[in-house]
Amino acid sequence: MVYQEEIRLRTTHAGQMHDLTEQVAAIVARSGITQGLVQVFNIGSTAAVGTIEFEPGLQRDLPQVLNQLLPPGRHYGHEQTWQDGNAHSHLQATLLGPSLTVPVRQGRLVLGPWQQIFHLECDIKPRDRRVLVTVLGEGGG
Repeated sequence: MVYQEEIRLRTTHAGQMHDLTEQVAAIVARSGITQGLVQVFNIGSTAAVGTIEFEPGLQRDLPQVLNQLLPPGRHYGHEQTWQDGNAHSHLQATLLGPSLTVPVRQGRLVLGPWQQIFHLECDIKPRDRRVLVTVLGEGGG
């Protein structure tokens, strides 16, 4: 069985993080799937999803580290072509990735106690984001 829903987010700035764990867990519950996988996919090339301990320190640290690894700047080929200021946003999102797969067991997400699902805005402008959540597996019967 396959079940899909979309989560919609409004972001305001680069580095903004949203905890999607409860929303994804609710979608899994609505799906009726008890054993399988859930895929969380950001639609767009300048934001990412993953897992992290969703606490204030790491919410600051992750964007700071990404800006150290791939800082804003005009030296990127994307900037030379488009001059839109967000080449680093594309690269940061690519580094982290647009999707995440989490196992589902007994109708629940299989996550560690300090592991939450996050969405990270990497772009420099506010965005209306769509995150597609696809649950695949078998029902409880």
